[in-house]
Amino acid sequence: MDTSSTNKRRMRSGAVALGGMGLLAATLVACGSSSEPDKRCASRSTLDHLNNKECKKGGTGAYYYGGTVKNGKVTGGSFDKSAVTRGGIGGHSSSGSSGG
Repeated sequence: MDTSSTNKRRMRSGAVALGGMGLLAATLVACGSSSEPDKRCASRSTLDHLNNKECKKGGTGAYYYGGTVKNGKVTGGSFDKSAVTRGGIGGHSSSGSSGG
């Protein structure tokens, strides 16, 4: 009888630990998603997605906020950070300029 009650106790504590980890993960995602829009380095003239070092001092790129990268090009965002808003979990950015 001692072993069955011990096994039940272990299962309950394991379920609590797993549930707590899920809650912690959801909290971290929710906190991080509303602060800043996604940014990536891109060329202003060609909209090519660039390595982040190109956006550092002396580089040829600029930060592109929001949007996505498709076929090596940035799209659906803006080089103007204030033109891009970020929603909650799963929120989408609003388009500032897509270039062309």
